[in-house]
Amino acid sequence: MSLTTLLALGIFVITMGLIISEKLHRTVAALLGASLLLLLKVFSPSAALAYVDFNTLGVLMGMMIIVSIVKKTGVFEYLAIVSAKKAKGDPWRIIVFLCVVTALISSFLDNVTTVLLIVPMTFVITKKLNVEPIPFLIPEILASNIGGTATVIGDPPNIMIGSRAGLTFTDFIVNLGPIIVVIFIALFFVLWLIYRKRLKVDDESKKKIFELDESVCIKDKPLLYKCGGVLFLVVLGFVLHDKLGFENGLIAIAGAVLLVLVSRADIEEALLSIEWPTIFFFASLFVLVGALEEVGLIGSLAGLITGVMKDNLLLAGILLIWFAAIVSAFLDNIPFVATLIPLILGLGAQGVDIAPLWWAVSLGACLGGNGTLIGASANVVVAGLAHKQGYELSFKQYLKIGFPLMALSVALSTVYLALFYL
Repeated sequence: MSLTTLLALGIFVITMGLIISEKLHRTVAALLGASLLLLLKVFSPSAALAYVDFNTLGVLMGMMIIVSIVKKTGVFEYLAIVSAKKAKGDPWRIIVFLCVVTALISSFLDNVTTVLLIVPMTFVITKKLNVEPIPFLIPEILASNIGGTATVIGDPPNIMIGSRAGLTFTDFIVNLGPIIVVIFIALFFVLWLIYRKRLKVDDESKKKIFELDESVCIKDKPLLYKCGGVLFLVVLGFVLHDKLGFENGLIAIAGAVLLVLVSRADIEEALLSIEWPTIFFFASLFVLVGALEEVGLIGSLAGLITGVMKDNLLLAGILLIWFAAIVSAFLDNIPFVATLIPLILGLGAQGVDIAPLWWAVSLGACLGGNGTLIGASANVVVAGLAHKQGYELSFKQYLKIGFPLMALSVALSTVYLALFYL
């Protein structure tokens, strides 16, 4: 390895160590690592900037502003009370309901948008029931990433794979839908075993839920209609973004600006609603992963695994799904999948049946995001929202639950691929 490669790898490993150990705040650790890469001239500032995914940052900032304005209408409190009443105040039923909704929405919208809509409702419910929110938030994170795996528009790796491999929305639903349902059921059975003793609500708290009048929660109906109209346009834009030729980030920012205009919201207050530590964490993480790509480490790893699996489709599928899952638990899966796609297409040109390999990469890259707190955008956003409410979802706390459940989901996916595709 060259000195530049060693520096990029060393700084990345040390930064990850600081994030995992929580000796420093994750944003501070990520900013420190990114700064060192630039100060030591591992790559130039302009090259580093090219690796920052402004589309993701745009979605984050735009939706954070929109959600902050929607909150003022009281609709989250309304939906939270209705949900709690339907579930008869039972926390586990509420979790299942919220997670089913999360998974379904994540199949059609990006995961960040989904959790930004669901998590505020969750905090309202947990406060009404007087229970801790973490056992609600972790399942919601898992559900958002699982749901996004099922469709071609549910997660960026699927969009990339669908585009290059010529796979349709129906192809993803038919081939990945069955195993996603199995994984969802299996994971929630395990989560019930983990949390069942912590999710107990006394009769008095349940009684308070039924005494609440959800109709009084809506504080500003005109604003609610305006928010609903803008949200509809944003969601429509997300669904049709490829046909419109606009990135989701631009659509989210444009929606936020439109809502600020029609609602006459205070722009300074709107900008303060953005979780800036989360934004800077992502920007720094893009730079850290970009350095590994710049020096060729990600390409070398991908090339090594495709070289090993050339003559054995079963081995190829197993290696790809586990390799993609483990890497995606710690690195941004977008550059990793972007590196794998041409290599898999190259195998296809050599006569290898690559159809099953697309499903292996999709399942591994998307489900792998559940492995750690930094494995997917939704994970980091939820942790940031929890911190703002005074709750800490730490890297270690999430790792103890997320990584084993990620491994279980990938194991189930491996069996599914081996039985039906490899």
